[in-house]
Amino acid sequence: MLSEFKAFIMRGNVVDLAVGVIIGASFGKIVTSLVEDILMPPLGLIVGKVDFSNFFIPLSLTDKHFNTIAEAKAAGVTTWNVGMFANTLVQFLLVAFAIFFFIVKPINKLKAREAAQASAVPAAPPVPSRTEELLAEIRDQLKK
Repeated sequence: MLSEFKAFIMRGNVVDLAVGVIIGASFGKIVTSLVEDILMPPLGLIVGKVDFSNFFIPLSLTDKHFNTIAEAKAAGVTTWNVGMFANTLVQFLLVAFAIFFFIVKPINKLKAREAAQASAVPAAPPVPSRTEELLAEIRDQLKK
């Protein structure tokens, strides 16, 4: 059983998957930093420093007004955190755009270039089988 497990782990697919997960986690940190540190600050300036993270709807019936989610939670009020969802949604869209623009699009261009080069090379004519050669000889004999 141990040797079977070792064979399973050492297969190329499992090792490739492990490497992909590790690189993907590191890339996720890079993309998160790109969004939070590079893209969001100018976007915040453009929109007028709007921060939706403290936009919430209290679900508990109370007459008190809370300025932040932390205040509401400290008071024991259940909140519907619509603003945090909006921030997360914007970050997801920016990450998806960054991944598409910086990774998917260049890879698609490379694949299209390789496909164009592969189709530009003329295919060699197929070699006739022995049966086809014999039939061609018979045909030539009958013509004579």
